[in-house]
Amino acid sequence: MRHDQSIHRRDFLKTTAGAAAGFSIVPFAIGLNGAEQPEASRISYCCDGRIYVNEPGAPEGKPLTTGHMDFKPSWSKTEGRLICFRRTKNDPITANWKSAIFVVNADGSGFHLLSDGTRTDFNPTWTRDGSNTPIWNRKNDKTGAYCVMKSKVGGKPGDEIPLTDTKFHTWAHSCLTDGRILVNSRHPTLGFGVCLLTCKEGESPCYEPVQCELSAKGELHRVSISPSEKKICFEFMTGHKFSELGHVLYIADFDAEKRTITNLKVIANAEANPKWYAYARWINGESAVVYHLNQTGKGELQVYQLSDGTTKRVSTNPKADYRYPHGEAAPC
Repeated sequence: MRHDQSIHRRDFLKTTAGAAAGFSIVPFAIGLNGAEQPEASRISYCCDGRIYVNEPGAPEGKPLTTGHMDFKPSWSKTEGRLICFRRTKNDPITANWKSAIFVVNADGSGFHLLSDGTRTDFNPTWTRDGSNTPIWNRKNDKTGAYCVMKSKVGGKPGDEIPLTDTKFHTWAHSCLTDGRILVNSRHPTLGFGVCLLTCKEGESPCYEPVQCELSAKGELHRVSISPSEKKICFEFMTGHKFSELGHVLYIADFDAEKRTITNLKVIANAEANPKWYAYARWINGESAVVYHLNQTGKGELQVYQLSDGTTKRVSTNPKADYRYPHGEAAPC
């Protein structure tokens, strides 16, 4: 399909899907002040254990994966690939799952595994430094801590190597074009907090603390840096005893040079109600944030618009379980 044909199809889908779902979808091409906005992103997400690529607000088409429980897609900055994890062993405690990391093209082709499914491998993403290197978080079965792993597109299970020390906890969230990785870490000398991690071959990893006023009150989780690397969105949990429920979703300004998160604004669950608000991710350039919300046992996808502070549901099937949305070409 040619690029001009693709654009026309997107406009058509945004119109017809909104009518079918019973709510309006405002075209993203024109902002409230009449200024041109970034073209609307497609999103990837999990629905009932299958991975989809879709227009926000459009009914599901053909899934990219079937027959398994596949989670947490992240879309590469270039080359149109998704990296996800597949659950290979279930357990009531999520940290006890076993899982395999895989790559698949956004059109459903090119599927291949990067890990063998015998370890606990979670929340993969991509570097933004031009190499499109796949990275993810692997549990140390002896300590319960996680380290950051890396592999390569076209790699196979067993090719992966650790980027960080397996003896203490480091969890990768999002990357910068200069190669640094934003992580949570329980560093032996720096303590627990958010850091920018630099990994260079032949050198020890360098951890640089990131300052945020919320850090003294609790923990930032599932952090996503915007495409311009000037903004950030994340979940905040009060205290240091992890629970999935009750997280508050924020957007804020991010300064990679000063390593600061400032001008915080709540976009969802200001009251910290015990519901599953999670996985805020940038879409439409960085004019909107998509996230999942589970209040009833079935997840739905919501989109928050920065321009006017409105939020709309964009998932279309109330009987399906939607999770882990992610914006096109905007690796978390």
